[in-house]
Amino acid sequence: MDDSKPKRVLSGIQPTGRPHWGNYFGAIRQYIDLQDANDGFYFIADLHALTTIRNPDELRDNVINVALDLLALGLDPEKATLFVQSDIPEVSELCWILLSGTPMGLLQRCVAYKEKVDKGLPADAGLFTYPVLQAADILAYDSELVPVGADQVQHIEVCRDIAGRFNHQFGDTFVMPKANVLDDSAKVPGTDGEKMSKSYDNTLPLFGEVKKIRKQIMRITTDSRPMEDAKEPEGDHLYQLFSLFADQTRREDMAAMYRRGGFGYGEVKKAIAEASEGYFDEARQRRADLEQNLDFVREVLAKGAERARSVAAEVLSRTQKAAGLK
Repeated sequence: MDDSKPKRVLSGIQPTGRPHWGNYFGAIRQYIDLQDANDGFYFIADLHALTTIRNPDELRDNVINVALDLLALGLDPEKATLFVQSDIPEVSELCWILLSGTPMGLLQRCVAYKEKVDKGLPADAGLFTYPVLQAADILAYDSELVPVGADQVQHIEVCRDIAGRFNHQFGDTFVMPKANVLDDSAKVPGTDGEKMSKSYDNTLPLFGEVKKIRKQIMRITTDSRPMEDAKEPEGDHLYQLFSLFADQTRREDMAAMYRRGGFGYGEVKKAIAEASEGYFDEARQRRADLEQNLDFVREVLAKGAERARSVAAEVLSRTQKAAGLK
């Protein structure tokens, strides 16, 4: 693969809730950056969300809210293709073709399913076959690069395994995607100091009522060291959060304050609130404008689906012919 040429980039985000700081710094910011020099296909994974959401109104609302968030954060429909996963029925048909040749053992080793089983939690067929639908998402658009975190590389390996098996049995049909491992230098701790995740209920939303978000920030868990004690900033979750939004000079000033001691964590929390509000201010204004023009948002999704379907239909037809279905 020639690294100098534009690539077909694919990424999806589940509408299982509003995107949070961890989603933005861990993925969204970086894959939106990729749209400038590449052909980006970005989708809202509502079919995947069915494994956790059972309220249809909630799912529909989440889909629109995720679209609003992505557009407000800088996804440009003139540069990239934004669409809803379920608007591309070709992906579901491709998924079945791939399922028919995917070994059970491969799926049993996948992390999400394995973790649930190991914990004694119920796991349905949707979760078990989730990696195959994910593979169909990737392969349907001849994707070359898939931005993922280091902990998600297995998903791309599974996709390549599934595609490789099909290519070996039926001839070269699928483009073999590569993982574009995202920069994980910006660690995003949650309000409890652990990794920010919807699963841990410790997230801070990108958008919403500013006063409410500020209250959440002020309630972030801290240790009980006295104010006068000097503290090492590296590894401190408040310092890590502040560093997401501050430039080098402000980070150095904050680090110096930590090492001097004589401050309260409330000062740091207030600095985080002010810095984050400033950082997302323009995006917040764009989102407010978009909320007043939902017809535009729906038009973006419809046009995105039209383009995505044209690509997926060609890939599905190619796959059907290879497998003898046409």
